Order: sequence, then structure tokens, then C-alpha cells
Amino acid sequence: MKQLKTLVIMRQNTRKVISLLFVLSLLLGASLHDDSYSLNVQAAQKSRARNSRRSPRAFSASDEILARAFKQRTSNVQVEGQGVVRRVLSDDNDGSRHQRFIVALASGQTLLISHNIDLAPRVAGIRKGDVVAFSGEYEWNAEGGVIHWTHRDPRRRHPSGWIKHNGRVYQ
Repeated sequence: MKQLKTLVIMRQNTRKVISLLFVLSLLLGASLHDDSYSLNVQAAQKSRARNSRRSPRAFSASDEILARAFKQRTSNVQVEGQGVVRRVLSDDNDGSRHQRFIVALASGQTLLISHNIDLAPRVAGIRKGDVVAFSGEYEWNAEGGVIHWTHRDPRRRHPSGWIKHNGRVYQ
């Protein structure tokens, strides 16, 4: 039994180390933009500047990490970020129930947030145009990616995630 417990702990630690190394590589790689990515970022900033009364702002480190994860088709990465709700979707009621909404990052990348409402409270009163911050696990898909694990793991095997909306933390 003790060997099994040790094996489980080693596996959890290995996952954490791999995630940390990946995030570090993304952070280091984000500062070494390749030309095509830099051009896309510059074009997005210019477009946003033309279409907004606000001045363009630099993308956050989390936007850079998410952009690189999307470009490299990477999954299982623990991330944090912030975005504007573009669309509130109906709940996914197959298996565990999930509240779903799409957020757009400052970079223009969109993400589906899939928040397990069997394990965490529903994000109250979320609407299009609201700003939300999030922490969870990124999974690649062709539309920009999915963020899930935005709650505590009842088995304590996965890093806790959360959603912040209107000054309240949901986890």
C-alpha cells in the first residue's frame, strides 16, 4: 500500500514538473517570436487600435503562453488568463454538468471555458461583455482551445482552478 501511495505521489509530482517546464519553455519562447507570429500579433494590435477608442495594449504573458500553446497544438497546460465574454452557451449536461462560455483574449484568441457546476458553483449573472479571469487546464482545439478544471479537485490530484467574475471567485 505504501508503495502505491509513493507511486501516486511521484506521478503527481512528475506532472507538475512537466507542466512547469512547458510553461517555462513557453515563456522563454514567447520572447523569441518567430517572424510570422510577430507579424500576426502586430496586425492584431493595429486592427484593434483602428477598431477601438482605447489605445492598444501589450499582450499579457498569459496571452503569449496561450497563443504558443494553440500554435503548437499543446494540451494539458495549467494556465491563468483574462478575457471578455463573447458568448454565453447552454450548459453541457452530458455526464458532469458544465457551464460554458466563450471568452476573447486581448490577443484576439478565443477560448471555450467549460466550468464544472457539479463540483463548483455556477458563475452567477455572466453576460456577453463581462470581464472574467480564469485559472485552469488548457486543451487545444482548432477554435482556440478549451479551459477546464476551473474548480478544486475533490481527490486533490490536480491543481485547483478558478473563475473570477464581478469580484467573486468560483471554484
